[in-house]
Amino acid sequence: MLRIDRAIYDKIVDHARRDHPDEACGVVAGPEGSDRPERFIEMVNAERSPTFYRFDSMEQFKVWREMDDRDEEPVVIYHSHTATEAYPSRTDISYASEPNAHYVLVSTRDPETVEFRSYRIVDSEVTEEPVEIAGVG
Repeated sequence: MLRIDRAIYDKIVDHARRDHPDEACGVVAGPEGSDRPERFIEMVNAERSPTFYRFDSMEQFKVWREMDDRDEEPVVIYHSHTATEAYPSRTDISYASEPNAHYVLVSTRDPETVEFRSYRIVDSEVTEEPVEIAGVG
């Protein structure tokens, strides 16, 4: 199960909507081994594409080094789908390289609806998990 604070959930959804019609992407870091997403890191989609995302390699290197320096790890890796459901594509699955991360997808296909889903992707096996938003209400 992914437990995420309302403020971080809102930032992910806002980023996805702001970058629409291109896919948005980023990371939420947390203390190593804690599974607590705490530090929101908005990243640039180097592809600037409505159908694909890729972290800029230099930005990713900098962000991952900063997480190492702070004894953090990528607890959530998120991106948006602009015209399809919030489910990992074959490409998303092939690029999933952090077995401990929650892979969050937000679909921006309907501006009136928030479609926010989380998955574990390990060895190309996709498992959807429940999402609990803290601070609701």
